[in-house]
Amino acid sequence: MRPALQDHQGDIALVEVSSEGIVTVRLTGACATCPGAQQTLAGIVETELRQACPEITGVTAVYQASDELLAQALRLLRKEKNVQ
Repeated sequence: MRPALQDHQGDIALVEVSSEGIVTVRLTGACATCPGAQQTLAGIVETELRQACPEITGVTAVYQASDELLAQALRLLRKEKNVQ
């Protein structure tokens, strides 16, 4: 699944696997803000994970800004603050 996501300048990271078999992932790069992220999660990620590990009961994603995006926002805010 990673090559498919990387073809679209995205990636995936495992966050946790719960005792109930729910896998939590973080979509990164372009996948994090893609309007089709939910379809990717259900159509590619969940399908492939369940095929590899039938005991998985579900897949969910956490969405958060990347460290790079947060750093860029801080730079802009600091620059704006210095102008005033």
